[in-house]
Parts: sequence; structure tokens; C-alpha cells
Amino acid sequence: MFVEGTILRGPNFDPVEGRVVVEDGTITAVEEESVSSSDVVLPAFVNAHTHIGDSIAKEAGAGLSLEELVAPPDGLKHRLLREATRAETVEAMRRSVRFMQRTGTASFLEFREGGVEGVFALREAVEGLDVDPVILGRETVEAMEAGDGFGASGANDADFGHERNATARAGKLFGIHAGEVDSSDINPALDLSPNFLVHVVHPEPIHLDRIEDSEIPVAVCPRSNLVTGVGLPPIRELLDRTTVALGTDNVMLNSPSMFREMEFAAKLTEASPREVLRMATRNGAQIAGLNCGVVEPGRDAKLLVLDGDSDNLVGSRNVIRAVVRRAGATDVKDVLL
Repeated sequence: MFVEGTILRGPNFDPVEGRVVVEDGTITAVEEESVSSSDVVLPAFVNAHTHIGDSIAKEAGAGLSLEELVAPPDGLKHRLLREATRAETVEAMRRSVRFMQRTGTASFLEFREGGVEGVFALREAVEGLDVDPVILGRETVEAMEAGDGFGASGANDADFGHERNATARAGKLFGIHAGEVDSSDINPALDLSPNFLVHVVHPEPIHLDRIEDSEIPVAVCPRSNLVTGVGLPPIRELLDRTTVALGTDNVMLNSPSMFREMEFAAKLTEASPREVLRMATRNGAQIAGLNCGVVEPGRDAKLLVLDGDSDNLVGSRNVIRAVVRRAGATDVKDVLL
């Protein structure tokens, strides 16, 4: 099979007219030639940080502080998660993942609450869907073993040395929240040699130096950070130092829309549209060890096709800028996962 249009090809998203040839779920060729389609073909998104369990509590907790909203064990989200039945939680997560699939997300890195049972519940929620989550269990080593790694709440909450060592022995991902409220937990988080950090809103120069020297990627969630009042991450400074990926964070606070996250990041920071698109695709895939996020031969054919002739996109003079700053769910023509 093949898809045609303006293809955002390769790691730099070079716009070329032509077709992407797909065989058995793999991109086998990107052929540059004149075609009649006005579609735009780009890599499907990889959402680098989510809390999908929060789908049972959308827009709850207006006016509460970050700690009151999400701090374990008694933040609002944790109380609501305990009160919900398993069936309610699974169905709510499934609805969110269906939205993600429809809007072009191929995978997401989930910090999954609820221990082993929480990991199993998310696997049940995605059954029959084409989105393939990377599930980082929380709270116990057993949850890590049941999932694809461990997602730590933050170095001020616990030591996490035992969990880090167990995750390393298992050869799985270890991610940790750091620098969300202040800088106090960034150095202890870096001491754990994580595979990636989440948030990093308040780094000091020493932290940026350590992140660069250790080549530790960062998943940023600017919409969530603004909603919770902790500020915006210094995306430009982080991009100059390391790999930066884009996440939507808690479904409680924000829709899991990578279109909205890209637009927000592009318009409120100094990141270029090309850098933001890379944050939403290739960089998240790189953190997760996935073979997608780039349209080139040998990659998994996880593709998003936008209608370049939609009322919203027609007439765009810069296709990458239009995809990042203007495109949305109504412009999606097809999703190949």
C-alpha cells in the first residue's frame, strides 16, 4: 500500500511531494515525484508523558494546588482513583486512548498508578485498539516487572534506589518526575541515572550542565505546568542541552491532544515549529526505544495523514508551521498504526 501527498520526510521533516510505500507495517520507500494529492503525511505522535488513569476525573479539582490535586497518597486524583470501580477506570482510559488513536498518537509513555493491577487494567483498556502504550508501573517493583519500566513520582517522595536497581537489572525504562515545583529534587533524581526526566520546570545552571553531560532526555508538559501554576519549562535551554520530548500529562487537567500541546509549546516558547514537531514524534519514540517517529525506509509505518485542503489548512504557506501551530483533530484524514 502507499499514501501520497506532501511528505515530511526524514529526521528534519523535509517537505517533499510523493508517496510513502508500506509493506507489512514497515516503510519500504519514500518516492519523490509529482502527485495529485494535497494531503500532508507525517509521523504519528509519541506522547512522552501521560497519566491516563485520570480519565475518570476530567476537570475535577478546580482551584486546588498541584499537591492537593496529584500528590500521593491523598491528592484528589488518588482519592478518585480509589473510589472508582475497575470497570469505570478501564472504560474511562479506553475512551481517552480512542481519542488519542483518532488524533494520530501511535504510543504514549504512561506513569501508571495502581501497582500490578493498574498495569493490567491499562492493557485491558487498549485491547483491540492500535495504540501501543509504554507502561511504566508505579509504587512497586512488581508493577515495573509487569510493565515496561518504572515511573517514579519524585526524589523528594522516596529514595527509589531499590526500584532503580531492579529496573536496571530488568533492562527496562526508568523515568522520574523532577523539578516540577522547585529545583530541590533534580539532583537526587539525576543521581539515580534515570533514562529520562519529566517536567524540569525549575532547573538551575548546575542541573542543565548535569543533564547535558549525562545526555538524559527530558519530557516536558507545558500545558499541565501552566494549569497547575508551577510555571513553564525552559524549553529553549533544554533543547540546547539534550533530547526534549512532549507530553500531555494528566488527563484530569488536559486532553491528551498532541495538536494542542504542539500549538501551545510553539506559541509560548522559543522552540521552532520543526523542533516542536520533533519533540512530538521522533524524540518521544527515541526515549521509548520505538522504531517510529520518522518517515524513512526501515521505520515502522506509524503515520498521520492530514487533509491539506481542509478549510483550516488550505492555503498554508509553510507546511511544518501549519501542522504544528494550526492543525487539529478535524484536519485528520487518516491514521495508519
